[in-house]
Amino acid sequence: MELKLTGTIKTIGEVQTFDSGFKKLEFVITTDEQYPQDVKFEVVKDKAETFSQYNKAGAKVDVKFNVRGNEYNGRYFVNLQAWHVQNIEQNATQEAPQMEEESDLPF
Repeated sequence: MELKLTGTIKTIGEVQTFDSGFKKLEFVITTDEQYPQDVKFEVVKDKAETFSQYNKAGAKVDVKFNVRGNEYNGRYFVNLQAWHVQNIEQNATQEAPQMEEESDLPF
């Protein structure tokens, strides 16, 4: 199942680096719907720095993503992890490289 949203980038956070060396960047898009929603995504690892090179606030984009869930200290969290962000504006001349995530799933 491919999950995809279209919208305009509202904000782009800073790359966060953790003690383990793990990196992530969070960004928010405002969806193109009758009742627009602000939706937060994250990009991880080396894709975090690549994202900020090719995307700016105000750009209209398609975001393909995976839903990730985890439990920590009895609380449950859900993250939307973007793996492909494409600028869809008519005047966009340079497409960001595809940010595919390698999967460790057996299928």
